[in-house]
Amino acid sequence: MTLSEKILYSHLTEPEEVKPIRGQSYLKLSPDRVAMQDASAQMAILQFMLAGMPTTAVPTSIHCDHLIVGHKGASQDLANSIENNKEIFNFLQSAAEKYGMSFWKPGSGIIHQIVLENYAAPGLLMLGTDSHTPNAGGLGAVAIGVGGADAVDAMANIPWELKDPGVIGVKLTGKLNGWTSPKDVILHLAGKLTVRGGTGHMIEYFGPGIETLSCTGMGTICNMGAEVGATTSLFPFVNSMSSYLHATGRGPVAEAAHQHAHLLRADEGAVYDKVIEIDLSTLEPHINGPFTPDLATPLSKFADVVRKNGWKDEVKVGLIGSCTNSSYEDMDRVTSLAKQAVEKGIKSKAGFFITPGSEQIRATIERDGQTGVLEKVGGVVLANACGPCIGQWTRDDLNDKEENAILTSFNRNFKSRNDGNATTMNFLTSPELVTAMSLSGKLTFNPLTDPLVDASGKEFMLQPPYGDNLPKNGFTPGNLSYAPPDVSQPNPSIQIDVDPKSTRLQVLEPFGPGPEGEFTDLQVMLKIKGKCTTDHISAAGPWLKYKGHLENIAYNTLNGAVNADNDKVNVVINVFTGKEGAIHEVGRDYQKLGKPWIVVTDHNYGEGSAREHAALQMRYLGCPMILARSFARIHQTNLKKQGVLPLTFADPADWEKMHGGDVIESTVGVADLVAGRPGKNDTLDGGEITLIVRRPSGEKYEIKALHTMSKDQIEWFKKGSALNAARG
Repeated sequence: MTLSEKILYSHLTEPEEVKPIRGQSYLKLSPDRVAMQDASAQMAILQFMLAGMPTTAVPTSIHCDHLIVGHKGASQDLANSIENNKEIFNFLQSAAEKYGMSFWKPGSGIIHQIVLENYAAPGLLMLGTDSHTPNAGGLGAVAIGVGGADAVDAMANIPWELKDPGVIGVKLTGKLNGWTSPKDVILHLAGKLTVRGGTGHMIEYFGPGIETLSCTGMGTICNMGAEVGATTSLFPFVNSMSSYLHATGRGPVAEAAHQHAHLLRADEGAVYDKVIEIDLSTLEPHINGPFTPDLATPLSKFADVVRKNGWKDEVKVGLIGSCTNSSYEDMDRVTSLAKQAVEKGIKSKAGFFITPGSEQIRATIERDGQTGVLEKVGGVVLANACGPCIGQWTRDDLNDKEENAILTSFNRNFKSRNDGNATTMNFLTSPELVTAMSLSGKLTFNPLTDPLVDASGKEFMLQPPYGDNLPKNGFTPGNLSYAPPDVSQPNPSIQIDVDPKSTRLQVLEPFGPGPEGEFTDLQVMLKIKGKCTTDHISAAGPWLKYKGHLENIAYNTLNGAVNADNDKVNVVINVFTGKEGAIHEVGRDYQKLGKPWIVVTDHNYGEGSAREHAALQMRYLGCPMILARSFARIHQTNLKKQGVLPLTFADPADWEKMHGGDVIESTVGVADLVAGRPGKNDTLDGGEITLIVRRPSGEKYEIKALHTMSKDQIEWFKKGSALNAARG
């Protein structure tokens, strides 16, 4: 077996009930742990409260990292964010104390770095309410990003369901050298696989090259596996994991892993669905973007791409850090470049921001001197939080809608994501290249071939970066008040109050049941074209403050979607009034009229973040079904969890036939689905649903669609949501 299969199958709730078949079986699993970030934790806790349990069934942690806005610097930004989000942080802390969850306070760091430092372990199965949860695969864990309702399953001792994924093997040979970093492995792989290439698969790394990588470098690679749609990514147990476990105070875990090392790697002759080979020795630094993480360009060709596209040859801002690249190794390597700049008397020509991944990293690089060097070249250290990576960034250097380029060591670069400006081009690369190119201020700069100019006007070449994987003097924890106690006991006497007048929090009301038979008279409100990520469906940034209030956050529903019928963003025709309106406005109007509606979407609908609000909002506004060319895994599951039926075109070309204003007069096959009767064309993967559609002209046509609903998922659909089904 592959390592991925060993870990998954060892966590089967009832192993005798199923014979796993890749790509076909639905596995019922018992995860070991749940981790939640503060934005998604709000809705997850509101759902968990409905379960009526005194404590969580598995160890669970809450991490305050998403609600902190980057602007002036760590101290001021943290204080402002705590004040502005006091209601939310108090709610989360009260819930943690009541149910016995570990609460990591604002300032403690980013969820994935905290998990790597404290909770991840070889062989672990963990769920996290963030799409970059696979970061823990750098420590040999199967860590999967999910929506809040999936997390609630594990927290409420309900078997968690996952369709048995395929396994893509990535064989690494050789050794990284020069300017190439672990980030370039996944940037290169994203270019090969595209944003859809990993869907329905786990990515498992193997080969002699893995022995040359640091634990945190492997975490970087696994983190960005989310950008190719993979269920998760992981590495087998190697010595660098042991070193990291010892350095972070978990020596007994390392020793246990050594004793069972044969179980923590793939079996000899393990079969992968596909194998991709990457020679680390010849791998070139990469820059990916703009506007999509799979547009990969080797550094040697990037200047030509800049000139060909007519982009301004300027780096406006460079940002290093985020959950992808904020390890000690990352910071030490970029400091080796900054030292050279300091010695030559120059500073960064671009704005330059540094985000430490955790309080432990912040305190350690301050003690060891990296912070001081980075500040000498003009760097501004932001709070230990997500900040600009997720749109929590107040920019003072930009005119409204000014086209500009930023270079980041982040993992995602969708349009408008970082600063709300649709013309900001975010290019993803390693922290080393971000630093070098920020020093030059030029988008065409290549540190392998191009010189910088020192304070006296003389040219000099940057020497390749270098640094330690782990601090020679060990980590220092920093401010311990941010961390939870070692053991978090539930306190049932804690009262969780939600103010009915709050604009930030709202107690959830269960959704109504699903259809008893076929759907009839479903209005096609909108046909979406092109990329429609969860950022397009439920934007983050300033909207994060409404994550605990479904009614209010629904005002941003699909506000980034492009209407294929008029090429306008967030503009549709209300067929009952003939007037144009925003999608959420028309959705609310249809809902008041008792008119259920659907959207027709393009490929990989719901790509990106794990945010379940993108599903909750659609259901809340009266959308019971979505028809897509294809879905991203997490979002498809989130839709099912909230009682929305996700269908795909049997023939993707049929997307061309449908338009906003069409009406699905009836379905054929939904009645069989809810009654538990097999349809005529059912397979192990699902079944067929026929849609009888009427155009505004009266012309009728049929669309063949496919569902992938399991027995349990059909029950969720019938009851109106997974939580309704669990409550009976």
